Amino acid sequence: MNDILFMMVVPFIAACLLLVTKNDKARTVIAEIAAAIIILSSIWVAYSYLGEPQTFEFHSETIDLLMFAAEVVLGLTIIYLGIKHKKYAASVLGLVQLCMSVYFEFALKEGIGVENALYIDDLSIIMVLIIGIIGSLICVYAVGYMRDFQEHHKDEKDRRPWFFFLLYTFLSAMYGIVLSNDLVWMFFFWEITTLCSFALIGYTRTEEAINNSFRQLIMNLIGGIAFLAANMVLAYQYGFLDIQSLLASDSDAQWILVAVMLLCLAGIVKSAQMPFHTWLLGAMVAPTPTSALLHSSTMVKAGVFMVLKLSPLLTGNLAGYMTMTVGGLTFLLASMAAISQSNAKRVLAYSTIANLGLIVACAGVGEPEAVWAGIMLMIFHAVTKSMMFLSVGTAEHHIGSRDIEDMDGLFVRMPKLAIVMMIGIAGMFLAPFGMLISKWAALTSFVDSEYIVLIACIVFGSAVTSFYWTKWLGKLACVVSDAGNCEETVHKQEWFALGCLGVLTIALCLLYPVVSSETIIPWLTDTFHSSGEELIPLLESNNMYIVIMMAIVLILLPLPFFGRTKKRVVPNYMAGVGIDDQSYVGSMGATVNVTLRNWYMNAWFGEDRIRKIGEAVTAVVIVALIVAAVAGVSI
Repeated sequence: MNDILFMMVVPFIAACLLLVTKNDKARTVIAEIAAAIIILSSIWVAYSYLGEPQTFEFHSETIDLLMFAAEVVLGLTIIYLGIKHKKYAASVLGLVQLCMSVYFEFALKEGIGVENALYIDDLSIIMVLIIGIIGSLICVYAVGYMRDFQEHHKDEKDRRPWFFFLLYTFLSAMYGIVLSNDLVWMFFFWEITTLCSFALIGYTRTEEAINNSFRQLIMNLIGGIAFLAANMVLAYQYGFLDIQSLLASDSDAQWILVAVMLLCLAGIVKSAQMPFHTWLLGAMVAPTPTSALLHSSTMVKAGVFMVLKLSPLLTGNLAGYMTMTVGGLTFLLASMAAISQSNAKRVLAYSTIANLGLIVACAGVGEPEAVWAGIMLMIFHAVTKSMMFLSVGTAEHHIGSRDIEDMDGLFVRMPKLAIVMMIGIAGMFLAPFGMLISKWAALTSFVDSEYIVLIACIVFGSAVTSFYWTKWLGKLACVVSDAGNCEETVHKQEWFALGCLGVLTIALCLLYPVVSSETIIPWLTDTFHSSGEELIPLLESNNMYIVIMMAIVLILLPLPFFGRTKKRVVPNYMAGVGIDDQSYVGSMGATVNVTLRNWYMNAWFGEDRIRKIGEAVTAVVIVALIVAAVAGVSI
């Protein structure tokens, strides 16, 4: 157990050191050493406990008391900040949660102890590796990125110590979420990630940043209240507060079902599903490392982790129908909304919301095959999307824009970065990368389960996904010969993080059968009491060989383009006498400039229209089904 506690505590120690470190060189050293220790400790924990689920007898009334005191302080802080910034909804929700916490602590929790406060299994190990490796690489990337960020904001106070404190505290809290068996402990760490996210989104202190940070806070307070309400139901009705006891319960029991639905609601909010998705879109105002951390390895992954963890209790009941419907509709509608976006970060945000929706839908089905697809989607999404966010941040700093339409010639201006971005985009929707394989598995499981709505959502949503990724890929591949190279000033920390994530993307493509057989299938076998051979027909040997061969071809394909060539380079023909690569002499001797622009179809897929539809439908589904569960309706 000591190695697990060490892994959980190291990020917070690093956070405290970085908070008091003002020197840039010292900050770089501490951040990089801490990241290396976190990565190595995560790998060691994964190696030590893989295939060996364990609970740990670790419980202390002192720790419980300290957590409660911290919750009270944080609740009072939320109330104060809401009043200060005239965001009274945040103050009201903070007060409601604080009152519920006090009542729960003194009226319901007394006498209910969880001796085995910590628990680790293969799903936790997957999350440990995502948090440790990807989260740490984002922190390393942030060292160089925030140096440039501060250069662009010279007139403002250097608040990087606070920024890095929040990043590493985030990682520590995430470890707490995925390793807690005690639901009270999990709730505490859950709220820490909410508050860290609030502070990171509002980091620049602009009016837009403050507004967006409070939007995140208000929505996640709703999720926090749902989480706390679930704990209250379990304590009052059944007298336990641990996940293992919950998973061993009868999901058909009325109040177990209500508690599960409330926990799923908390996960839906945290993973930015409709109607709560707008908080994640607002996170784009924060510096790029924040966007990458929230969208890939931490905040939103806590939500899908919760829902995947509860998936055995979601089979064929109201909780499952609520979860799969919200997830499926979010996947379809968020994918549609991405079509109308030219802002690269906004495209990534909608793509994140959509993919999280598909993971949530897979968990809601509650069948082993669907959950397998959901876990694989979570893994590949964490690696690929973090790489894409970091790439866009680097591009924005060096070309002065995050608009896709301004990325013409990026293959010439920033060739290495363009290759990384093209790998990331290919990883999101092309074979043989894991996202496509996982979507295939999801579609197969939906067909087998005969959920017609989900089948329609994944079919049409995937088609839309191909549309907006292809648009972006085409802009990156455009070659403008007179563009100058501007990537030599990219910091080494940024290249290190991007290079590692690029290698991980390709490596996971080659090793996904190993990842599946060594981590996911053993967890599914233990959790669903199923035979490993019956779970995933997609892992038949022929399919594996085809995918591996495609990956090898993909790696070898770019090689002929490197090195010198004797081929003659000629100007493009552009319907007239060429002047240069981007203009020609047209009719009447006029100079015509050539521009290539994508089609965004705002009239059909404008985000306001999509948002209104999605929020209305998903809100009705959530409220109606939770009310039905409380009323004792069964299906």
